[in-house]
Amino acid sequence: MTDFVYGHWAIMEALRAGRRQMEQLLLTETVEEKGIVAEIVQTAQEKGVKVKRVQRRIIDDLSNGANHQNMALRCGGYPYSRMEDILAVAQSRGEKPFILLLDLLKDPQNVGSLIRVADAVGVHGIILQDRRGVGVTPAVVNASSGAVEHLNVAQVTNLVQTMRDLKDNDVWLVGLDMGPNVPPLDKADLNIGLGLVLGSEGEGMRRLVRDTCDLLLCLPMRGRVESLNVATVGAVALYTAWQARGWTGWVHA
Repeated sequence: MTDFVYGHWAIMEALRAGRRQMEQLLLTETVEEKGIVAEIVQTAQEKGVKVKRVQRRIIDDLSNGANHQNMALRCGGYPYSRMEDILAVAQSRGEKPFILLLDLLKDPQNVGSLIRVADAVGVHGIILQDRRGVGVTPAVVNASSGAVEHLNVAQVTNLVQTMRDLKDNDVWLVGLDMGPNVPPLDKADLNIGLGLVLGSEGEGMRRLVRDTCDLLLCLPMRGRVESLNVATVGAVALYTAWQARGWTGWVHA
């Protein structure tokens, strides 16, 4: 399988991570090699990736009209991991598992934004269902600013069964939900082996996914709008969970 990753930071992080087979870096005929563009070209050349100039319309087509910033990287498909690989990352760091599970999210921008935050707070991995939801597409890579290239992402055929398997590995499943009887996020101790579960845009978690969670929590609200975007909810919850862990691994800038 071949992907065309586009956008400055998506391409740079794909090159830096080196997890895919890199085939060719395409630049538009008019883009100048300075700043971040020059850094990307240099990184590609250092890794033995050929650089080629092409007409802009070619990259427009390869990126399906997205904002490609005058370049695209032809490379192998995204290297998915297994649930066991994610748990192994936690073990290697000597940390309680910290996992994000996405139940059939469909918007690449939401998925990419969540992945970027997940990387920022140090999750050990992300689990997606491989049917009817968004996978790690070039649009997701771009929306994550390339963060997904450094993370372990597993695609599973049955999210509910994977949740049960995580329970067997001492991971507590906490779903973000809404409702009058759902306690707020600060009423639970999240300094545990944690699988944070987010439902799809508009519909939320499927019934079996919700029922498999050990605990449901909500973000309290006081405004007139009834709900928040799933990426916003997930970002708040991820940072809350990291705070509960005492900001483990925080690197001062």
